[in-house]
Amino acid sequence: MRDMNARFRGKDTVTDVLSFPMEDRALEGKGIVLGDIVVCIPRVLKQSAEYGLTFHEELIRLLVHGLLHLAGYDHDRGPHRRKKMEKKEKELFRALTAMD
Repeated sequence: MRDMNARFRGKDTVTDVLSFPMEDRALEGKGIVLGDIVVCIPRVLKQSAEYGLTFHEELIRLLVHGLLHLAGYDHDRGPHRRKKMEKKEKELFRALTAMD
């Protein structure tokens, strides 16, 4: 994950999730493909313990985070955008974990 983060984002650190948007979003009339999400499983294990979440909950949190990036949210573009993304992340996380 560190190599991918360095190669694609220019950041030589391990990260928990990366999102890669697709250029061509249409997939032969079958729907919309936003892109790919890569999750670092060792980080899921570590962070779930740190945050008091189950493995499944932390995995959902990171997938939601990656999905929001693919949908255009960006927490690195100022405090207003960060708060907006955090609010949406919490909303989706609560909805998905309530489904269990």
